[in-house]
Amino acid sequence: MKAIVQDVYGPAEVLRLRDVEQPRIGGDEVLVRVRAAGVDPGVWIVMTGRPPAVRLMGFGLRRPRVPVRGRDLAGVVEVVGARVTRFRPGDEVHGTCESGSYAEYAAAPERLLARKPAGLSFEEAAVVPVSGTTAFQAVRDTGRVRPGQRVMVTGAGGGIGTFAVQIAKALGATVTAVCGPGKADLVRSLGADDVIDYTRDEVDRDGPRHDVIIDVAGCRPLSLLRRALTPRGTLVLAGGGHDAPGPLGGYTRALLWRPLVQITTRQRLRGHTAREGAEDLAQLDRLIESGAVRPVVGRAYPLAETPEAIRHLAEGHPTGKIVVTV
Repeated sequence: MKAIVQDVYGPAEVLRLRDVEQPRIGGDEVLVRVRAAGVDPGVWIVMTGRPPAVRLMGFGLRRPRVPVRGRDLAGVVEVVGARVTRFRPGDEVHGTCESGSYAEYAAAPERLLARKPAGLSFEEAAVVPVSGTTAFQAVRDTGRVRPGQRVMVTGAGGGIGTFAVQIAKALGATVTAVCGPGKADLVRSLGADDVIDYTRDEVDRDGPRHDVIIDVAGCRPLSLLRRALTPRGTLVLAGGGHDAPGPLGGYTRALLWRPLVQITTRQRLRGHTAREGAEDLAQLDRLIESGAVRPVVGRAYPLAETPEAIRHLAEGHPTGKIVVTV
């Protein structure tokens, strides 16, 4: 099969389209014919091996342990393992895999897959598992958003942010979206009640009025975000910033600053990392099927142009989520 492979850590130039063997599946795994796969900061982190701590987390010290990039996917079940009970060949599914999804085939544990919502294209379904689940858990579990609360989402026009705006709205919150001027109409169409253009105003424009802030962008000082938060509000760090992009960076920032914040104020500071699994993905799918949430696909690239897709991500501020089609 054809796949996007890397032998060493580095920039997008280390990625190559090559012929490799199809992954073998275990008894509780599913072989998926991949139709589309999402591109997110986690892919960039593993590709570059930065920050170096990720190499100690099982991704490989000197070179990537799994050479094929990509994690979330949408496609059609080709073969099922002997212990798989929820799927059969021909089923359309989406979820995450451990073998790499920038390939014609991927092996995925049954527990990480859900049925693809019938109303979604494969491209739309592929952007849900990582970014959608991250937003869903950040808003519902870490932020504990309740009806009537005021919620701010930074990075609201990106892959996680577009989901977070809609999920907070579906939970009954009043939502302020922080984004660039080119994304204001998009986030309003997703349900944002107010929009802050960060090129003209800061996040504390309206003072301490937000009960929960979901910080996806990761590029504003904590002191500034806290000035937009009520005295007993909750700040959820779901994005890391330029030095440590993705939720890993947000979680690290929270660990470093939480003791000081909680000693000096009654505000709550929480880092967020997503937990992959079919249960929350299926719950999010129900919101999608109800019409309360819709995936936003920014750009689609064919498999051979995966390096360009990751370069576009690295440039910053993509609209919605980038997808690779197979």
